Amino acid sequence: MPATSKSCVECHGKSSPGIIDHWKFSTHARKGVGCVECHLAQKGDVDGFTHYGHLIATVVTPKDCGRCHEKETTEFTHSHHAKAGNILASLDNFLTETVEGSRTPFNPHSPTPGRPDIHEVNGMASAAVGCQQCHGSKVALLAKDGGKITLDDLKPNDKGQPTNLDVLDRIAKTEDGRPKLHADTWPNTGIGRLNLDGSLGSCSACHSRHDFSPRRARQPENCGKCHLGPDHPQKEIYEESKHGVAFRDLKDHMNLNAKDWVLGKDYSQAPTCATCHMSGHSKNGGTITHDPGQRISWTNRPPVSAVLDTDKDGKLVTEADPAKRRALATFSAEEKRTNMKQVCHHCHTPDYVNGFYKQYDDFIVNYNEKFGKPGQAIVAAMRKHELLTKTEFDEEIEWTWFYLWHHEGRRARHGASMMAPDYAHWHGMFEVAERFYMQLIPQAREITKHAAESGRADQAAAVNAVTDEILARPEHKWQETGKKPDAK
Repeated sequence: MPATSKSCVECHGKSSPGIIDHWKFSTHARKGVGCVECHLAQKGDVDGFTHYGHLIATVVTPKDCGRCHEKETTEFTHSHHAKAGNILASLDNFLTETVEGSRTPFNPHSPTPGRPDIHEVNGMASAAVGCQQCHGSKVALLAKDGGKITLDDLKPNDKGQPTNLDVLDRIAKTEDGRPKLHADTWPNTGIGRLNLDGSLGSCSACHSRHDFSPRRARQPENCGKCHLGPDHPQKEIYEESKHGVAFRDLKDHMNLNAKDWVLGKDYSQAPTCATCHMSGHSKNGGTITHDPGQRISWTNRPPVSAVLDTDKDGKLVTEADPAKRRALATFSAEEKRTNMKQVCHHCHTPDYVNGFYKQYDDFIVNYNEKFGKPGQAIVAAMRKHELLTKTEFDEEIEWTWFYLWHHEGRRARHGASMMAPDYAHWHGMFEVAERFYMQLIPQAREITKHAAESGRADQAAAVNAVTDEILARPEHKWQETGKKPDAK
């Protein structure tokens, strides 16, 4: 126990013993890293306060972890995980803030039994409790007027300290001088959390505090907090796959407590999420990455999958010209695929791995060309010709399109990427096709019909032309042939 943390351990051992018990069995404890070493604040930190002789902060950010874990922090900062907070400006968050909830605080319409203190309610609680607990939110200090003070107000510099000093007098504090965190934003361990010091993310999203157990981070359940459900069921997909079946059977033989946990050296029984996407292996010298995107060659998140060439900041390269694309791409999709293939080759032959990727690529292109791009084009045409309102989710076809790509389409593509046939087909492409032919197309036709009847024939004709051109393609003429599969 480091001397600086002796009083912390003694006091919190009584007030919150679980924290101390977890810490005692951590690598940090064995190496003499205690409470103060992690919670240490610098003079000028907006959330810093003096606590029994030490200047500390409640929220530990990647900037703090980076004092010791510089390489890991740099890799993480460039990852898509760290950018997960971008959902705050996305269609998903509009759903939770406005459609599911209310951006205006409201009072309960009837008394809540046993809770007379509940009066003004945060209408965006669905976003705070749902989306933001995985993706992260802007951590906020409580203002004296009850409002929020975030990094947008503080404007932190590269050292994480505020440059807008005028806002400091607005911060609400306890009697002993501790800045109060706004309850709508804290607690939050979202992996793309936007911190007061300007850093992105939360290391404890994966490395649970206060033991930061490597064993736990290596197991698929660790990723299941976020990677599950109708739109990104990676945990369920993994459990269905042969990889997941092998892990459940052979977990006790996988040496999960190993110091380095190198595939091909410490274990080879089965891969977990960490094995494939982050952990070291015998073919790369045991090198770990904290940027999972370094082994992913397609992004299956958007309506249409894209080849995952990224620039120096980890952003997707969208340039179509091949020469310009190569110049902009710091990390190409082919390099990332090679990184992943190295993992696969520990258990599979090159022919097996290349065959898998051929099937996977064909599946993604099939989804893109038959359903993703056509659906996107039809909806875009309707917006261009003002047959849809500017407000999202106030018309049935907008829900249909969202379900098609965001739920069924993602499930299908993720199922194919992780060798889970049921998710690729029955929970995936079958539902994509049903949604496209039985809902999206009929709804688009109905909208254009009403538009033509109400004097907007030109707009209706323009949208119908787009739909007709798509349905005239050979892949959409299955209704005309009626052919059944060859008996052979």
